Amino acid sequence: MSERADAARNRAKILAAAADIVATRGIEGLGMAEVAAASGVGVGTLYRRFGDRSGLAHALIDDSERDFQQAFLTGPPPLGPDALAVDRVRAFLHALTDRTLAQLDLLLMAETTGPLARFGGAYDVYHRHLAVLVERARPALDAAFTADALLAPLAANLVTHRRSTGPTIKAGLDALVDGLFPA
Repeated sequence: MSERADAARNRAKILAAAADIVATRGIEGLGMAEVAAASGVGVGTLYRRFGDRSGLAHALIDDSERDFQQAFLTGPPPLGPDALAVDRVRAFLHALTDRTLAQLDLLLMAETTGPLARFGGAYDVYHRHLAVLVERARPALDAAFTADALLAPLAANLVTHRRSTGPTIKAGLDALVDGLFPA
């Protein structure tokens, strides 16, 4: 079922207002009342549409998620098809690191609302993509477990911690990939 035109316009106004608030005031400024006022919709509409701040964060994340998925599913190599599986794994992890860092505050909010908040949706797509690549690159590995192991360092709370301590995230992921897929 398609979205009504007025609902689509409201959604676009809400997301634009929320993105502007996050860009100018940070995630701390993302309050439902502030977004409602900035977008010209009622607070009740916002709660019905998004549930809470976490739902609003997920919606903001979703806008860039579509572009990211398009890039690794159909874009140019090495991120997209027509590259060696191990090269795609590395390119994917680097691109996901960049994406995570770009939306870290939103992801941190979205991923920490409950014990399973990180999983499902985009995580499942990432997991399946990596599992297929792992299976191609090194069939003897448990592809599902290895995909989880490769995604684990990119949890928003760990990225937040690692960003200020220790080696760079990409260097750590490269070492992990090198160990899993020796030349």
